[in-house]
Amino acid sequence: MDDLRQPARHHRRGPGRLAGLLMALLVVLGLAGSTAVAAPGDTAPQVLPTVKVPSRAMDAVAAMQPSWNLGNTLDAIPEETSWGNPKAARELLKTVREQGFRSVRIPVTWSNYQKDTAPYAVDAAYMNRVKEVADWAQAEGLYVVLNVHHDSWQWVYKVSIDRDEVLARFDSLWKQISAAFRDEPRTLLFESINEPTFGDVTDARKAELVHELNTSFHKVVRASGGGNKNRLLVLTTPGGTPSQDFMDSLHTTISGLSDKNLVASVHYYSYFPFSVNIAGGTRYDDKAQNDAEDVFARMKHIFTDQGIPVYVGEYGLLAYPDDNHPSRIERGEALKYYGHIGYLARTAGVTTALWDPGFAYLNRATLKWRDPALFAWIKSSWTTRSGTTSFDRIYLKKSGQIEGQSLTLNRNGLTFRGLWHGATKLTEGRDYTLFKDRIALRASTLTKLAGDRAYGVNSTLQARLSKGLPWQIDVITYDTPVLSDTTGTKDAFAIPTKYQGDDLATMEATYADGTNAGPTSWTPFQEFNIAFRPDVPNGTIILTADTLKSLRDGDTATLTFHFHSGATVKYKVTKSGDSVTGTVVKES
Repeated sequence: MDDLRQPARHHRRGPGRLAGLLMALLVVLGLAGSTAVAAPGDTAPQVLPTVKVPSRAMDAVAAMQPSWNLGNTLDAIPEETSWGNPKAARELLKTVREQGFRSVRIPVTWSNYQKDTAPYAVDAAYMNRVKEVADWAQAEGLYVVLNVHHDSWQWVYKVSIDRDEVLARFDSLWKQISAAFRDEPRTLLFESINEPTFGDVTDARKAELVHELNTSFHKVVRASGGGNKNRLLVLTTPGGTPSQDFMDSLHTTISGLSDKNLVASVHYYSYFPFSVNIAGGTRYDDKAQNDAEDVFARMKHIFTDQGIPVYVGEYGLLAYPDDNHPSRIERGEALKYYGHIGYLARTAGVTTALWDPGFAYLNRATLKWRDPALFAWIKSSWTTRSGTTSFDRIYLKKSGQIEGQSLTLNRNGLTFRGLWHGATKLTEGRDYTLFKDRIALRASTLTKLAGDRAYGVNSTLQARLSKGLPWQIDVITYDTPVLSDTTGTKDAFAIPTKYQGDDLATMEATYADGTNAGPTSWTPFQEFNIAFRPDVPNGTIILTADTLKSLRDGDTATLTFHFHSGATVKYKVTKSGDSVTGTVVKES
């Protein structure tokens, strides 16, 4: 991944020279059960605690679960803080360990610090900085996965057209990394390359090229000796893609190397329409669930059932969470995804590394979770499942008599314990009925929960099951959102919108001839935040510059806005030169 942006903060310094020298002296005298590691540059030697790494690769990778990515930091271009994150500090890695993670993947982009001509020397100060961060993580008791990251699309991709020079630079880079980390403990793993891509070549050719990179990496590292002779090495597929053909090819590579210390790696960001909210992918529905189940079943069948450990080096959702933009994914649907992935990972026996770009999960400035409830759900998924319902919202019209509503209960193998409103347990048979997996809330109960029926969330229920976390269900009062006519320009256009307790789910865009309107041509349902976005505080829906640019001049497009309540509102927009006109479609 190469997402960006987060506020900066000051870098904390490591341990002082005197403290480091004293600890090193203790190690020399045999008074500490740790291994001293030479420090980078002029910093004090760091002392890495003795972590007993299981000899069997499957057991070692299992001990790394769960894992976390130090994303958008040492992989940022051109410098560590260029993408909005502060410099990595030991306190951050300590926090990661204290929050329950057992390993950290440290993506590193080397291109700006490596000469692009032979002998392709890496800047010593940068190598020392990478070593400093890796050693901090190990000093906190974390396993570390160190890789070659965005170099994959900056210069490694040219291997398809300039094989000899790219391989020479790639091999030189790994020779230098191997030499710098030669004496590190086995808690340090090397990963050959991140999401390698090769432009317009066939899938078969991609697999051949990744095979060549993986085997060359393996040869270079093993030849460097020292701790690298039996270090766990992580090999990937083209693009980190978990498809059947690419994983089969990786299995062939690993089997052919006859090395018991190899690890297979892929990435998983869910079914694409759901992951970014495009093509109507607003729910974690059967398509999205089946996609995940198929992927993890393939990992199990191809690798773990054959004794090859799997490290899912990145997982999450491509566009959620994002602290800088409106939420693309409905919260409850996102929770279903994270809970499901935790379960599938345990079933398949694989280790998963959460991709954290800095603006999504852990706030690097405060060292607090941006959304503690979301993290609690993710953490719970490491050991158990939680129950859910078909939706985490019940919408009630503001006007008129309230009617009873039902939700489907997803038990996930658990026992239903009941519904709670705060500290009060609702009474089955009086407040609601349960028939098999159907929860039917009575009109009288919903009337009480709605209170004065102000727009928005009136109350929240909890469905509790025998294990896992309670499932939150919001009771919401709404009316169909009201849009108004307006004008704008091809550079800026915002539709006045009264949301009235509802939330925007997606936007469908078509022309009168049936073709799709908007920047994405293959579906009428455009991508959330890319083609459009809600601006609730200012009471508008914004059509982005990408959408305005894509509109055909003089050809009216019909937009259908879908809201989470199920309400839809149609709207027409017409671009004429530099001006854009929007009008509401009146209900017939």
